This record gives sequence, structure tokens and C-alpha cells, in this order.
Amino acid sequence: MTAAHAPVLTRRALNRTLLGRQLLLERVDRTPTDIVEHLVGLQAQEPIDPYVALWTRIDGFDPMELSAMIEERRAVRMGHLRGTLHLVTARDCRAHYPILADVMARSWKSSPFIKQLVGVDVEAVIAAARQALEARPRTPSELGAALASGWPDRAPTALAYAARFLLPLVQVPPRGLWGMTGRPTNTTAEAWLGVPMDEDPSIDGLLLRYLAAFGPATVGDMRVWSWLTGLREVVERLRPQLRTFRDEAGRELLDIQDGQFVDEGTPAPIRFLPYYDNVFLSHDDRSRIFTPGITVNELTWHGGVLVDGFVGAGWRIARARGRATMTVTRYIPVDSDQQGDMEAEADRLLAFLASDADQRDVVFAGA
Repeated sequence: MTAAHAPVLTRRALNRTLLGRQLLLERVDRTPTDIVEHLVGLQAQEPIDPYVALWTRIDGFDPMELSAMIEERRAVRMGHLRGTLHLVTARDCRAHYPILADVMARSWKSSPFIKQLVGVDVEAVIAAARQALEARPRTPSELGAALASGWPDRAPTALAYAARFLLPLVQVPPRGLWGMTGRPTNTTAEAWLGVPMDEDPSIDGLLLRYLAAFGPATVGDMRVWSWLTGLREVVERLRPQLRTFRDEAGRELLDIQDGQFVDEGTPAPIRFLPYYDNVFLSHDDRSRIFTPGITVNELTWHGGVLVDGFVGAGWRIARARGRATMTVTRYIPVDSDQQGDMEAEADRLLAFLASDADQRDVVFAGA
């Protein structure tokens, strides 16, 4: 079927379908491993983010289950989609890094640090970094100091960042464990997991998983989600396996054959999401998740709150002298039922994240 004759999906239908595939219409009884793999990884720039992402999706989520996955090396924190830090299962780490290494390499080429290593044999730097990191996990500053002896005329930070972009690095515990803190300390995925990267990774399989969790989507959406190039060729290879739709602007949307669809009239509950949940960042056209007039910029250092399925508020927590205060900033007017649900969900999330606080308060601001 050509795009011109494909069925049209409204913005609201795309929203409800995205919420359904993202497990944001009702909490589910599934394991953290299952959800992390279904969502193709969780944004993890902030150590707490994956815990919030799972709390809002899993009925009765126990944070110690995710913490154990990290501690037992069944999940890792590493540079992944878009070159940003994600939490992925060990299995997906091995399968995806060989595909996404090109994204990391391109990020390195556009970084300011590459200019500081002009004339340096970067492959030699990477080999030395691998040896140092596999001898023992190190922070970036420790790695830079270790490499400086071989390249004393170069900035240690630039040497360490070359490894950050060009090696499959994972952050090791206690960083990322529930209720614990730790400096970002890295080693290679191969050393941490004790197995090599997959030799025959499937970009086709990666895109099909994206569509299952984020589709229907355009090729441009796939690029924004992954930062991979050359996707048009992959899509044409996959086309016999895909269904075709259009959005209201006439853009071609592609989807897996058995992708879940949700009726646009389905009610959507209030949902609190972490600072950098991929549901906000994985489409070129974000109108399926953002209220008109609101952009991802409103979520800088804020988590997002879905109101009637779209981003309608932001939240953040401040702690001082045993007191934890959540401020919820409404970007749109809400009715009394929505306000009541937002208050209840905010109270539950604050209790989850600040159970150790002597006092907990939720404050509302904005519209």
C-alpha cells in the first residue's frame, strides 16, 4: 500500500497507542528485565531515572530488583542510544553496542576534545585506555591521569574522553544502586560481563523493537531515537514485514504487523515520568506526547507529568535538612479530578523516592 492510500492516524490515536506500548495506561505485572528490554533501554543520566521509569510502569515495583540486576551484572549503565547514558540488560549491551558504536564515534568526531588530540595516534590511546580500565575500573579523572604518562603534552581529560566515546564502557556499582551513591567509575563491557560483544548484531531487529515500543513511526523518528544513519535502506529491506499508515500531516508511518493499537477515546491516567524518559525524546514530531506550546525544554531538570496523555506539568524534588519537597509545576489548567489524581500520584512518588525524609511536602505551582 502506498503512503497516499494508507489509513490516517490522528494525533490522539498516536498518543494513546504510544501510551499503550509504553505501558503508561495501566501498571503491569512484569519483571524489570522484561520492561527494560521492551523499552530498548532506559535513560540513565541521573541514577534515579530508571527507578522512576519502572515505578510508573510496574505494579508494586520493588527497586531492589533493579538494583540487584545492576549489582549482579544482568544490567549495565552505558553509552547507548544517541550516545547518552542508558540502563540496558547485559544481553542488549552485547547486541546493541556493535550497532551503536558508529553513533559514539560520530559523537567523538564532533566533540571539542578531538581538537586537543590532533596528531596523536588515537588507536594507541584507546589500546592503553582499555588496558588501564580492564586492570581495574577507574573514574574519568583517574583514567586521564593513567594515560597522561604516555602523552604528557596532551590534556588528560581529552585522553579520557576518547575512551568514553570509542570503547564500550560501563559504569560499575555502587553507582546506580538503589539508595547508594558513587562516583562514575568505568571499565569495559567485555571485562565486566566476561563475554565479547556480539559478532553478528541485527540492525533490522533493533528497528523492529523500536517500532514495537514507539511506533507507528517515520524514518525520521527512527533517526531521532537512535542517531543512526542509513536507515532508509534498512527500512526498505524491512518494508515487506511492515504496515503503512499516515499521520494527519500526510507523513508515512511504519509499524510492525502485530503492533498494539489503542482507541483514541481511551482514558489516560496521570503519570509521573523521570527527567529524560525516552517517551519524550524518541520522535522527530513530538506532538503525539507534548501538549501544543510545550516543548522538551520545559523538562530541563524536571520530570514530566502526563495529563490526559500529554505532557502538561513538570516535577522536581529538593532536599534540605531532612525535608523533601516536590514541586509540581502545571503548564496547563487541570480540572478538579485531574488535580486530585495528580496530588495522589505525587504523594506516592515522593514517598517512594524520599522514604528516609523526616518530612515530605508536595507544592503545586503554575496554571
